[in-house]
Amino acid sequence: MTAFRTLDDAGSLQGKRVLLRVDLNVPMEGERVTDATRIERIVPTIREIADGGGRVVLLAHFGRPKGKPVAADSLKQVVSALSDRLGRPVAFAEDCIGEAASSAVTALKDGDVLLLENTRFHAGEEKNEAGFVTALAANGDLYVNEAFSAAHRAHASTEGLAHVLPAYAGRLMQAELDALTKGLEAPSRPVIALVGGAKVSSKIDLLQNLVAKVDMLVIGGGMANTFLHAQGKAVGKSLCEKDLAETALRILDAAASAKCRIILPVDAVVAAEFKANAAHETVSVDAVSETGMILDAGPASVAEIDAAIDDAATLVWNGPLGAFELTPFDAATVAAARHAAERTKAGKLVSVAGGGDTVAALNHAGVADDFSYVSTAGGAFLEWLEGKVLPGVEALRVKG
Repeated sequence: MTAFRTLDDAGSLQGKRVLLRVDLNVPMEGERVTDATRIERIVPTIREIADGGGRVVLLAHFGRPKGKPVAADSLKQVVSALSDRLGRPVAFAEDCIGEAASSAVTALKDGDVLLLENTRFHAGEEKNEAGFVTALAANGDLYVNEAFSAAHRAHASTEGLAHVLPAYAGRLMQAELDALTKGLEAPSRPVIALVGGAKVSSKIDLLQNLVAKVDMLVIGGGMANTFLHAQGKAVGKSLCEKDLAETALRILDAAASAKCRIILPVDAVVAAEFKANAAHETVSVDAVSETGMILDAGPASVAEIDAAIDDAATLVWNGPLGAFELTPFDAATVAAARHAAERTKAGKLVSVAGGGDTVAALNHAGVADDFSYVSTAGGAFLEWLEGKVLPGVEALRVKG
């Protein structure tokens, strides 16, 4: 991790006011946090700073309040869950700048933790306004970014602060950057990428970037149907973006030029309707009927994917292979995920996965904890896979 400044470079934090940007945009049901994963992942860094005598000042956003205070988007509602997971009290300030914030920060003692109100209650946050950056910086001696999930946004609290205060990556950000480096930037080869999901249209940039970087690319889910159609195969009533057939062929040509092997389904699990436990059959992709709907990859396809994973040293995974939310059309995703997990546990594969559906699919397969790294950063992870520059990450990069 020499390419980025981390907490290891920050020196003593004793008595320092540490502005720690975190992701607390957690799902809520009433006043209850329904999934505390994001909270749990930031706890180690908060504790490290606090135990080192730092005064932790948490910055975060919640929801989309569009630059104005909205009661439903107040971070006050996550204080209890954060304090419970942290095992220590968390103070709260009614604003992230101004008198409310400065008074609360001034009251901190070494090792204390304070959460400031939603940064997006101010229009200057998303606009990355210099004045708002200055107002935020007034409450800190240094800045630590722990929110990779927001690193694709050039906002005041995710990018602006890194230019006006000494800036470092937190432990979660560090782990994320380390995993991503091992995934595509400096991977052990051969590299296989598995990309699934419903539509090619949402992942054109991703596919075009990957064919130039990986040795093997598995295309699954609904998007595989578009590629099969482009190759002249009938896909019946399956989800298919027929207007993108030429785009699919261009991606296949680019892969051939880059010597990237494309792996498409060779058989499919087909049903007449999109619902759990619908009557279904497994057929060759050359034998899908006019009324058939491809809902999953078949066992022969899974065997080919497993064999390719066996040949790889690194796996990058984004998206399911089929309609994994419906039984039994989760079979291919579950089987491939468990095979990758076994290879990882055996020390033969570095496996990096990310994206909302991907995390859900790996949890469904019971193997999320067995992958080398699973990112909860949906948009940022996808933009990184697409080869885009992430402003919040670049601001932490060691220059020169």
